Amino acid sequence: MITKYISIFIIAGVLFFSLACTGTKDKMTQATETESFITPVIVDGEYIVPDKAIIRERLTPLQYNVTQENGTERAFANEYWDNKEPGIYVDIVSGEPLFSSPDKFKSGTGWPSFTRPLEPGHVVNKIDASFGMIRTEVRSFYGDSHLGHVFDDGPLPTGLRYCINSASLRFIPLDKLEQAGYGQYRSLFNE
Repeated sequence: MITKYISIFIIAGVLFFSLACTGTKDKMTQATETESFITPVIVDGEYIVPDKAIIRERLTPLQYNVTQENGTERAFANEYWDNKEPGIYVDIVSGEPLFSSPDKFKSGTGWPSFTRPLEPGHVVNKIDASFGMIRTEVRSFYGDSHLGHVFDDGPLPTGLRYCINSASLRFIPLDKLEQAGYGQYRSLFNE
């Protein structure tokens, strides 16, 4: 029990320190009060993931089930399966950048599909032998969030289809990249 409180104290300290250093406390507090995601904390280039209790508190039951319990949302009934807006997709738990709209394609599966990760080091492949099948699960590196699966039936140039649960993602629209701290990805988009 004491370890749990120490973890919460450390995470709160890191959040306070990062907000004080960036001068964006009001913007970040406002955003986390109206949306179900965890404000990213980056220390020395690494995304810091909060305690499971904080994750459970901040995410919706579906987001928690998908990211923490390897769940799957319903096809064609999820937030981003048909999103055509330009921007990037980040892990809803850690905030690490995962995919971008230039690599998104209509797969007909009912889930957002991408040909490649935005940051390959942020997406980890694992063998998934559940349900009597052998598949390749994809998880986020820092957040260890279950994202979905990757298949080799995608379009060129990669031939891959990253079939991802919307519930594991937070979409950052092109016009909000700088405000959300992802301005370095603006150059991906030809305007």
